[in-house]
Amino acid sequence: MVQVCETQRLIVRRLSVEDVPALAEILSDPEVMKHSVRGVCDEAATLKFIEWCLACYESQGVGPWALIDRKSSELIGFCGLGPEMVVDVEEINLGYRLARRYWNKGLASEASRAVLNYAFGKSLFQSVVVIIEPEHVASLKVAEKAGFSSFDLLEFHGRPVRLYRLTLEQWETLHNNVMHATSA
Repeated sequence: MVQVCETQRLIVRRLSVEDVPALAEILSDPEVMKHSVRGVCDEAATLKFIEWCLACYESQGVGPWALIDRKSSELIGFCGLGPEMVVDVEEINLGYRLARRYWNKGLASEASRAVLNYAFGKSLFQSVVVIIEPEHVASLKVAEKAGFSSFDLLEFHGRPVRLYRLTLEQWETLHNNVMHATSA
């Protein structure tokens, strides 16, 4: 398994076909997938998703990555970047899903920051977007904690959404401010 990065509580690594059963269990939960344009996923749909992730790793160098709990070594969800067509423009979109029992522990925020630090730290992209339905309050909080602030309202797959954008320059400013605050 190719590890991408680590956080205090998570190992972030590439997904593999072996992850289908564990990820399908998470993605088949209607509450987890409530705000997904794909809806709930069975094992066949989860396999297609992982195959798309593998293609993203090859073509983009990034993709949705497995989140592994460092204590239990259990796959608890995914977080990563992938291409998404938004108003006829291909954007790099941050996405995340966690098993319900891992909600409200700050793990999505921790994973999102790690993924952004990885991508922006290597200057892989000039900007990253996140697409969130306005009523998905928990996801809005994750985006804000990761550094996203301004947004545009638009329609995405027939749903009203907020499109947040974080640029490399904004990330560098945020990152430098954090570094100065911790060293002061």
